Amino acid sequence: MSIETLKTDDGQVTIWMDGPAWDDHPKVATVGKCKFTSATAGARLLAEAVALAKSKGATALIGPMEGDTWHAYRLISARGDQPPFLMEPSSADHDEAAFKTSGFDVISSYFSASAPLSALPGPKPKDTDVFTIEPWDGTDPDALFTQVYDLSCAAFAHNPFYKHIDLTDFLAMYQPVVPLLKQELILFARDSTGALVGFLFGIPNYAEGPEPRSVILKTYASAQKGAGHWLSYQFYVNAKAMGFETVIHALMHDDNLSAIRSGLNGADVFRRYALMGRAL
Repeated sequence: MSIETLKTDDGQVTIWMDGPAWDDHPKVATVGKCKFTSATAGARLLAEAVALAKSKGATALIGPMEGDTWHAYRLISARGDQPPFLMEPSSADHDEAAFKTSGFDVISSYFSASAPLSALPGPKPKDTDVFTIEPWDGTDPDALFTQVYDLSCAAFAHNPFYKHIDLTDFLAMYQPVVPLLKQELILFARDSTGALVGFLFGIPNYAEGPEPRSVILKTYASAQKGAGHWLSYQFYVNAKAMGFETVIHALMHDDNLSAIRSGLNGADVFRRYALMGRAL
């Protein structure tokens, strides 16, 4: 993988030449790790990134994205008043202007929302014998995340901007958060053979300190109809029993089912994000 970093006195960016697919562009690069002192400085650096990517054969450039959607991507397009939460992307207020000035447009939009757990979980889903829901047993985190990896690759393969990642790289991303994990907030759906057909990954919002009052519903995926509803229901039940007061529905695409379900659960949007792109 070809990676290059551009630095000046007023900022820096890193370019990954082997980016994910985007529309019908034959060779997509990404630009991330963006640090600008101003929109003007950012636009200058991004113009250099565009020229470099084009000279290397790229036909499109998207960002902010650190190579793929498994790693940090998106900028904050509407900050709101709520403080940052754990594992949330960060960007300066002038970053979006820097991208737009250098010819980028919004190509995908996302949001985070919060809801009081006092109003959840809502009606219990219908009982089923197609799958069962169980929490992580707290042992062997590598085995845990290997299962999550396998289902994630299958569930997300058709998502926009998807790019495959090796298991070793996937495990390296999650190993730093293992000490922060709570068994009750990591849930599996298994069919009658024991095969994994869904998972939900939640984590306390330690950005609030050692005793957070909010909990983050970070990711879930399902290969079985109804499993996602059951996973989220059990997550809310467990989170309430643990004393959390608020749930954060983190980093949802504007158009996906999670966004619809978040709205049905009475969640209020508090932050918006954008992914930017331009043809070269």
